[in-house]
Amino acid sequence: MNARIHYPQAPITEAIIDIRVRLPESMRPDDLDELHALVRDQYPGKENRALAQGRCEVGAHVSASASQQPIGFLFKTSDEKQVFQARTDGFTFSRLAPYESWKPFRDEARRLWELYRQVGKPEEVLRLAVRYINRIDIPLPFDDLNQYLRTFPEVSPDLPQALSGLFMQLTIPQPDIDCVTLLNEALIEPAHPDIASIILDIDLFRQNSVPQDDAELWKFFEILHARKNAVFEACVTDKARELFK
Repeated sequence: MNARIHYPQAPITEAIIDIRVRLPESMRPDDLDELHALVRDQYPGKENRALAQGRCEVGAHVSASASQQPIGFLFKTSDEKQVFQARTDGFTFSRLAPYESWKPFRDEARRLWELYRQVGKPEEVLRLAVRYINRIDIPLPFDDLNQYLRTFPEVSPDLPQALSGLFMQLTIPQPDIDCVTLLNEALIEPAHPDIASIILDIDLFRQNSVPQDDAELWKFFEILHARKNAVFEACVTDKARELFK
């Protein structure tokens, strides 16, 4: 698989770095609010994060209930293009379009992670992930998706070939780096009627033998990013690449 080149009109709608952790049992969600004082200048917006839980009981009577458990906070920039989540189960940094490049995105994630580690004091890192959500806008009309995509569902020639909806999910092991790629592809509502919009969502993660040392952790994120690029390039054709130039 070839490394990805820089595209002037990259189709990235959201880039995500995610680190799942185990915090000390004494750590409470409200304790993570301390982070806002450290990032308020750059991330003035703050929202509570909660985990929704449902319960269903079956017996003489059927009953159902739902509740929300606080797990931390979401901090965002004034333009809402960058979002930093500090939760009891981990850390997430997101950049929405326009996405500049890997280095400034990675550097800001690392800066925020160091603050999260300082406040949350994680006892163990459980999972590392990079996720890139791409929206590929294909001009209409076109004859077949294979003109633009190399990974897509094949419809039997005995069936009509037109599609009004599409969702495909593939789980692809990457044994050489002990990772898994979760690849989602979906047809979504286009911004205007003369295009077809396809989501290509690449989620690459490792949850075995996860590096615990920060230097090794961020070194491995370089590997994840390079492999994510390779997966993207393996999924698109030269005709699709022309759209991004």
